[in-house]
Amino acid sequence: MIIRRKVPARSARRRDPARAGGRAGGRGLAVAALLLVAFNLRPAVTSLGPVLAEARSALGMSGAAAGLLTSVPALCFALVGVTAPRLSRRYGPSAVVAAGTAVVAVGLVLRPLSGGTVLFLALSALALAGIAVANVLLPVVVKQRFPDQVGRMTGLYSMALNLGAAVAAAATVPLSGAFGGQWRWGLGAWGVVAALAVPPWIVLARLRTADRPPRTASGPGPAPAPPPGPAGPGPGARMTRSPTAWALAAYFGLQAGAAYVVIGWLPQMYRDAGLPAGRAGLLFAVTSLLGVPLSFALSALAGRLRRQSGIAVALGVFGLAGYAGLWAAPAAAPWVWAVLLGVANCSFPLALTMIGLRGRNSATVVRLSAFAQSTGYLLSIPVPFLVGALYERTDGWRIPLVFLAVLMVAQLAAGVLAGRDRSVG
Repeated sequence: MIIRRKVPARSARRRDPARAGGRAGGRGLAVAALLLVAFNLRPAVTSLGPVLAEARSALGMSGAAAGLLTSVPALCFALVGVTAPRLSRRYGPSAVVAAGTAVVAVGLVLRPLSGGTVLFLALSALALAGIAVANVLLPVVVKQRFPDQVGRMTGLYSMALNLGAAVAAAATVPLSGAFGGQWRWGLGAWGVVAALAVPPWIVLARLRTADRPPRTASGPGPAPAPPPGPAGPGPGARMTRSPTAWALAAYFGLQAGAAYVVIGWLPQMYRDAGLPAGRAGLLFAVTSLLGVPLSFALSALAGRLRRQSGIAVALGVFGLAGYAGLWAAPAAAPWVWAVLLGVANCSFPLALTMIGLRGRNSATVVRLSAFAQSTGYLLSIPVPFLVGALYERTDGWRIPLVFLAVLMVAQLAAGVLAGRDRSVG
């Protein structure tokens, strides 16, 4: 009897530190890892614009090739993101995010060293492929490691994502100046920053308690959330039969298309209204910086609600008001229109939060995230081109803004459906 009582006690003492490390210590590490990788999910895109003229001159890049660069992110996010569920089932989400972040770092370090347009585009696509995988799997990691704080943690890493985008856009030129005006060094520095995010994910991948809980003789042991099992349908098998999944995909795609239009065309709208280039750039920066505090607050609120339809409607109304202001009098109150559009752009963290909330478990969130993001990014690709074509054909912004308002109404409707208290899977 004495021996039988001591053996469980020793066994429990041996298991407790592992569980504490996997749950308590792992949670703290997971927060740091989420913030670091989220910070590095947009510099590949936003760091290039400020030095694009120098890069085109050095590489002999044509205008068509430069235009192709604007579509590469959405293409990579759509085509590569769909592979994330299979990789996650085989290796675990944390290991795949670690590998994806390493790929981002390699692509961003090598990209500025290329001597021609083709290699520059290929290395850009490599970095964006790593970002695509992380994009899909971060909601899964949140669902697994923070099942009771999905909204709050999604808002936290969305805030870091927006901060990374804004910092890269603002700091690339000063960094280039610090290296003697060398745009290649200023651009490549973001690869070094991305490399700093890799070690925490390697450590998380070794803490298997969340990714793949230990098994006992009777079955899986207790864990914060069910693991992505080796079996099950691919990302499109069940998702295509779910109205909620399609609503999420439509909402994600429409908000992404609107965001790409703001990124690519908003400064031009203000310049065509007679505002100087510097002021137009500042107005665009406002739309990005607003996302830093608002992403956290909005996602935290959405995570506490059973339905997020009302938030989707409110964000859509802000967007419609911003478009209306640009249509009627863009130079009359430009800061107001920028703020309205900045608030509307917070539909991105809302979409991520809803993906995490709609899935019944982490295995479903993997498939739902891949389906909604991949399908959504495919839907978003034509939007900036159509807006540009309408602008060129009509020689003004009124018709393009009407088109954007129609898309915003569709986004609002999709958000109402996606925000209902329905589970997928």
